[in-house]
Amino acid sequence: MKHSRIRMICEAAVLMALAQILSYIKLYEFPNGGSIDCAMVPIILFAVRYGAGWGTGVGLVYGAMQYFFANGISIDWTTIICDYFLAYALLGLGAGLFHGQKYGVYAGTLCGGALRFLAHLAVGAIVWGQWMPDEFFGMTMTNPWFYSLLYNGSYMLPDIVICCVIFALLYRPLKKYFTCADLRAGESQSV
Repeated sequence: MKHSRIRMICEAAVLMALAQILSYIKLYEFPNGGSIDCAMVPIILFAVRYGAGWGTGVGLVYGAMQYFFANGISIDWTTIICDYFLAYALLGLGAGLFHGQKYGVYAGTLCGGALRFLAHLAVGAIVWGQWMPDEFFGMTMTNPWFYSLLYNGSYMLPDIVICCVIFALLYRPLKKYFTCADLRAGESQSV
């Protein structure tokens, strides 16, 4: 039991560090926060391996890391809490709901990504909407919810697609890790 907890904590540390490193490799970064990268992959992988509770905790800690180490953009405390702490905690929660399932990395990416998007959507409309431009993507902006949908969807949708593509490319060679077969084999050997 103690050995498996130490393994989990070590995996959490390594995967959060990997996610932080990947967050610096951006395909595109938006001016008011949000970027297209593959940093969600390690957080989703951890959550699928260890479940919603631990996934939520790792997402929460990673959200704090994103704010403090990646020069997080915020207006006030609500944007810090919602765009970083809550959004990434929801990513870990949503992904962790598919703990140990055969194709859990894909379902976890979709569910966790959708929950993270909803957090960004809400704070984008309620708080960031006050600074909504008159025009965005060549369209006149009159509704902060529509603006938030476009803004946050323009990086979250590519992030979700990138995660699914990465998991598809790595699924065969890393299947035992994606489905937690390595953890189940370790539990049966220690009993």
